[in-house]
Amino acid sequence: MDPALEELKEIVSIALGESVMDTSESRGELSIQVNRQDIEGVLTYLRDNVNCQFKQLVDICGVDYPERDERFEVVYNLLSLTHNRRIRVKVRTGGEAVPSVVGVFSTAGWFERECWDLFGVPFEGNPDLRRILTDYGFQGHPLRKDFPLTGFVEMRYDDEKKRVVYEPVKLTQEFRTFDFLSPWEGQPPVLPGDEKAEQNNEGEGA
Repeated sequence: MDPALEELKEIVSIALGESVMDTSESRGELSIQVNRQDIEGVLTYLRDNVNCQFKQLVDICGVDYPERDERFEVVYNLLSLTHNRRIRVKVRTGGEAVPSVVGVFSTAGWFERECWDLFGVPFEGNPDLRRILTDYGFQGHPLRKDFPLTGFVEMRYDDEKKRVVYEPVKLTQEFRTFDFLSPWEGQPPVLPGDEKAEQNNEGEGA
């Protein structure tokens, strides 16, 4: 590990103690997994400590691991312009509320709304936790691994009602029944008719 990252890891591990559950290094960046309930204190320390100064919250994103008991991982990406350094802070949840960090970084409000909208992870203390990317009345959370690729409802304009209507998804054919005749399903390795050319080549060689 890079000496600067090793030093940062030591500083963070000693200062935050049991709040830090695990650390790792990837592509020149330090990642720390912390206790979910301690996330506010951890981010406050990383923002204010003179050796850290991660004063910019670049993003909050979610990751879904359905095979885990705590299937969701919330990832906070921080940047220190002073030290030209980044750090990734992770917390895990099985669907339990994660403390909001709006009081630490005001920009977290919209990031948390996006994570709630797409993954369904609630953030306790967010003053305006509502959908931000999907439409009004949207059902489910589209970036979960168990969300159907077709969605639950489809939208169309109704000429009679003169407005947009939502209806249950209707598939014109069995889902995932591929006949390789549609251009978006990809080209088969042997095109129709090519098998005859192979037979003729075999006959000529004989």
